[in-house]
Amino acid sequence: MFGYVRPVREELKCKDFDLYRATYCGLCRELRRKYGLLAPMFLNFDFTFLALLLWPAEQRFVPCRGRCHANPLARKEMCPADPALEAAADESIILTYWKLRDSARDDGPFSGLPARGLALLLAPAYRKAAVCRPEFDRTVRSCLEELTGLEAENCPSIDRTADTFARILQAAAPPSEDRSRDRALEQLLYHLGRWIYLIDARDDLEEDRASGCYNPVRARYGEGGDDQALALTLEHSLNLARSAFCVPDFGCRTPVMENILYLGLPMIQQAVFDGSWSRLKKEKIWRKPT
Repeated sequence: MFGYVRPVREELKCKDFDLYRATYCGLCRELRRKYGLLAPMFLNFDFTFLALLLWPAEQRFVPCRGRCHANPLARKEMCPADPALEAAADESIILTYWKLRDSARDDGPFSGLPARGLALLLAPAYRKAAVCRPEFDRTVRSCLEELTGLEAENCPSIDRTADTFARILQAAAPPSEDRSRDRALEQLLYHLGRWIYLIDARDDLEEDRASGCYNPVRARYGEGGDDQALALTLEHSLNLARSAFCVPDFGCRTPVMENILYLGLPMIQQAVFDGSWSRLKKEKIWRKPT
């Protein structure tokens, strides 16, 4: 998937880093428990943020210890099973499956073979997740079909294409009895989704220019893009996401989420612009900086 929504570890207190890592490991375990050995391969930081977002504010951080999927000999602290983790796991499987299908179609019959093969392997997990989250599945499917149509017509409007993807993430927050909180989460996820779509387009600009594939930044600003203009619309989305974040109470998870929204996302944006993202995304945030 993407992996852009990550914290800046150096700016996290130890207790907040422990909470973030336990959420990540808890989501990994939930994916394996519910969808088998293949599913944790698609774990990323973006859906870890979603799990943090969905947790009730009053729920305290009480980790348990479990065996690591990547290293079964190690036992790590992780968040126990919870509806927030379950929703994030279900929705990550659905979105990953449809993105693989979309990539297989875009890459053609030969280059798309890896994505097509992974989608085939993930299909049983997808069908199970779609039964659990039918509304989210319908939204993902319809929005990606709409996005495919816009790409086919070489749509020059980044607002139309980004809006189509943003509506996918907007639908990722299951409705609750608190409509005020639901509206805030929907707005936060919408503008975060818009930011992800556009920063991913900027990240792919050079590759898409070489291959001739559609890229919304290229279609709007020309072959070389326009980082100054793009930065303005990205900052607008970040500011609106932060405004929505200020409405609900997120309890003990607030500092981690503030780190991501105010420090992590701007760091990633700058890394994509200056070309250092390809190196940064390979760094293990679990290791302490030397």
